[in-house]
Amino acid sequence: MFHPFKTAVSPRPRRLAEAVKIEGKKIEGRSGTLDVYTLPLEAQSMEIEGCKCFIFGNNLGKKNRTIMVLGATGAGKSTMVNRMINYILGVTWDDTFRFKLVDEGTAKSQANSQTSEITVYKLNHREGFKIDYSLTIVDTPGFGDTRGIERDRLIMSQLEKLLSAKSGISEIDAICFVIQASLARLTTTQKYVFDSVLCIFGKDVAENIRILVTFADNTKPLVLGAINEFGVPCPKTKNGLPIHFKFNNSILGAFNDDDDDDDDDEEEEEGGIKKRWDMGTKNMKKLFSDLKVIETKSLTLTKEVLRQRAQLEISIENIEIKVKLALTKLEENKKESQILQAHRSAFAGMLKKKYERAFKKAMSVGDIIKQMELEYDHLEEEVVGLMERSAQCLNTLKEIALRPDPLSTADYIDLLIEGEKLEAKPGYLERICKLMELKKKAITTGEVDSIHSRLNFAAGQSIG
Repeated sequence: MFHPFKTAVSPRPRRLAEAVKIEGKKIEGRSGTLDVYTLPLEAQSMEIEGCKCFIFGNNLGKKNRTIMVLGATGAGKSTMVNRMINYILGVTWDDTFRFKLVDEGTAKSQANSQTSEITVYKLNHREGFKIDYSLTIVDTPGFGDTRGIERDRLIMSQLEKLLSAKSGISEIDAICFVIQASLARLTTTQKYVFDSVLCIFGKDVAENIRILVTFADNTKPLVLGAINEFGVPCPKTKNGLPIHFKFNNSILGAFNDDDDDDDDDEEEEEGGIKKRWDMGTKNMKKLFSDLKVIETKSLTLTKEVLRQRAQLEISIENIEIKVKLALTKLEENKKESQILQAHRSAFAGMLKKKYERAFKKAMSVGDIIKQMELEYDHLEEEVVGLMERSAQCLNTLKEIALRPDPLSTADYIDLLIEGEKLEAKPGYLERICKLMELKKKAITTGEVDSIHSRLNFAAGQSIG
């Protein structure tokens, strides 16, 4: 019956997570498991090689925070990013769905460890967010995957471009290293991740480093001691541990079974999974509360670190070339000097004529030897000039870089070779040969001193 004076009941406002689910696209899901949805993302050109960008929502002028997420393949980095998204959108344990950030162009989940580009996600604030600011997530590919060291170096090159380009990121709020809780010692790849990343940032971002511990429980993660032992320059708790947040990545796709199976074991397992979910939610809240008050850092100093490192690399390459020329020239001069001073070889006459033609005047043996010394001195001066520029770069880096003397590429390759020998998996001999070839090509800052020593030693040997 129609009641003209009865007030109509307004529909209950839809939660943000439910609204975004409708806007997104279902990509996974089977009977008995959670449904998984993409976010409605819009691609944006960055014009930076190896980097892509996606935007969620409209920019309403809210304060933005920027975080970078890094880690070795298998550390749970991509799942961590997805966990962040679910927290921000307000997804609860009881929801029958979860979200994953997906590259709309390829429809591949970020959980795919073969991701080959750095992806920037700009999440514009929307009413219903669990945080009161917009968030930019810089998601890097996992280090140490099956494509080897050349792939790791490519990731670092892409990251450097993102940090230095005008269309890249200009400030940072948190550099988040994702790492497994149970590691008593850092693996070779994890050391490389820390070392490579720290060496490109300025000292002023040390207080912005955060450790995101995965596969954690309620105990103290062993990996925190390993991080301290490696000397990662990050803020510490009052107990001397790196500031960290604990998560257990096994629960993003937790089961919410629809049947009425009352098996005690399944109930106990679900209870344990929910506890880990709650721990993750609690730590995610702490992380984003921390991010709200942390001091945003400009990347101006970091850009200077990158400029100095690029200049240093060029100087070292030129030093190698000039040193080889100088040492070769010195050896030639010694042999020719001995021939000239012997005065017995017909070849001595040929050498004398060569120099006289070149300088268009008669020359004594002493004149020729003096000219040889001048030629070598000129090469030596060029090398010394390059070395002085290299030293200036190194001194500047010691003042401004988080890690002025990084683990060299050659050192990293040595560690990888040792790992191959210990594991001895099929094809390891071929992989070791490839690594040895890469090591020969490696140019490191540590070679500067050895070059200097070689040059000084050679110069100390008189031509006469």
